Amino acid sequence: MTREEIIKPENLVYRRTPVLTDNVMHYCPGCGHGTVHRLIAEVIEEMGIQDKTIGVAPVGCSVLAYNYFDVDFVEAAHGRAPAVATAIKRLHQNHFVFTYQGDGDLAAIGTGETIHACNRGENIVIIFVNNGIYGMTGGQMAPTTLPNMKTSTSPYGRDVEVMGPPLKITELVAQLPGTYYVTRQAVYTPALVRKAKKAIRQAFENQKLNKGVSFVEIVSNCNSGWKLTPVKSNEWLEENMLPFYPLGDIKVPAKEV
Repeated sequence: MTREEIIKPENLVYRRTPVLTDNVMHYCPGCGHGTVHRLIAEVIEEMGIQDKTIGVAPVGCSVLAYNYFDVDFVEAAHGRAPAVATAIKRLHQNHFVFTYQGDGDLAAIGTGETIHACNRGENIVIIFVNNGIYGMTGGQMAPTTLPNMKTSTSPYGRDVEVMGPPLKITELVAQLPGTYYVTRQAVYTPALVRKAKKAIRQAFENQKLNKGVSFVEIVSNCNSGWKLTPVKSNEWLEENMLPFYPLGDIKVPAKEV
């Protein structure tokens, strides 16, 4: 088979979406961020909304997201992405607006912005990547760090009697009247990648309805912060993270009668 035959459209199995730029990603090998970026970009391409999408990235591992998406992007202060996204969406109501945040950002310094945006029912998508640790700044304990989990600031493990239990912020925002769709997914296997993409697509489609916040949590790994190889970190995620953060839809739209 010639090269020309291999690259014919009918022989094409997979290709890079043009919604991602050519910039090399800075994420650690094995990190889930790159996969989630890919899924968001594919959804934007498939929906045909590249010129009508605005992303908001705060501080953290996602701080350079604007280098990787070929859509309009705004950088927000640490934790403030939902507030910035609120302003953007209210000014550009016909655009699709999403935030891309980690657990240290969304569930710690940005807890207030997250809860109030969800409570108000802002018509935005929030993508929340939860790896249970501050990945970018040195592996410190985050609100989502598991009980007994060791980090640079809890070297003997998270003691819930002293430090409190992990914050299940996704379940928390699901109770708020302004959230329309709340789900928890993962991307460490091909099957889960497909489910995560379906959830992200649903979240973006929901913006057409003006019904409130669509909140998508992605339980991911941090092999650098966890001090594990990529393969071992995925195993640790499955054995430890998922029992505490079970996958699946938490809040789905009520069926119209």
